[in-house]
Amino acid sequence: MNTFSEKFRPLVAWMPIERFQQSRPLVAVLRLSGVIGQVGPLRSGLSLARVAPAIERAFNLPRVRAVALSINSPGGSPVQSSLIARRIRQLATEKKVPVVAFAEDVAASGGYWLACAADEIYADANSIVGSIGVIAAGFGFSELIDKVGIERRVYTAGERKSLLDPFSREIPEDVQRLKAIQAEVHAGFQDWVRERRGDRLRGRPEDLFNGEFWVGKRALELGLIDGIDDLRSAMRRRFGDDVRLRQVGGERSWLRRRLSSGSTEFLPEGLAGLLPGNWAEDLLAAVETRSLWGRFGL
Repeated sequence: MNTFSEKFRPLVAWMPIERFQQSRPLVAVLRLSGVIGQVGPLRSGLSLARVAPAIERAFNLPRVRAVALSINSPGGSPVQSSLIARRIRQLATEKKVPVVAFAEDVAASGGYWLACAADEIYADANSIVGSIGVIAAGFGFSELIDKVGIERRVYTAGERKSLLDPFSREIPEDVQRLKAIQAEVHAGFQDWVRERRGDRLRGRPEDLFNGEFWVGKRALELGLIDGIDDLRSAMRRRFGDDVRLRQVGGERSWLRRRLSSGSTEFLPEGLAGLLPGNWAEDLLAAVETRSLWGRFGL
């Protein structure tokens, strides 16, 4: 018969190791990767609804010393960028936890908006940073419709309801209205960057906020980032070589990635037929997503 000490010896032996693990500094790593906002009927990019649970978990880890944002995004929706960034700031203030952002390939436009949620921003020397501006892009099909002989029929209640209809010719007043809206969003973006970066910004506003983007070294000179560094090295210098980096959230499962991409080649025929079939919209969304990355040579 085992004695009491023999029965619980494994537990006793384990406890010092667990106490050692808990004594090591802990940094939560929150990965924000991809286009921001809805990018198609089958492709959901970064949004507050999607990343809020991971943000909450990151700040609620027991004894967390900091939250590190690993950002790789060419931008997207200014609304979702603002919502995600504000939620990060709210929790950072409530929990009194510092936030440090690290740009990977690109933290531009909405991606830089997210980076500004951090107390400090770091990037690789070759990272693309900046693009503090607003863009809207689309297609016009009016001449094609005329050539094919299609009659466009649109009925509205409200004379401005068909603003910028891609199947009608551009109306100068509509374009002016869109540009006025863009100017308001752009002003809000600039205010956010000034609020978060403050006196660290260097350079003329007309240079910083004209939509241009730079590699890491130039971004450092302009005060858009605080240094050239990578996440692991920076956290080890700050908290010691025994720091624990715990990723929160992370990549989706293989099955969910395949479903999100719209691929049904691996599904039984009956099940594949149940999935949405609007592949034309999804294809256009993929082209738009690719163009966002392509703007930065990626």
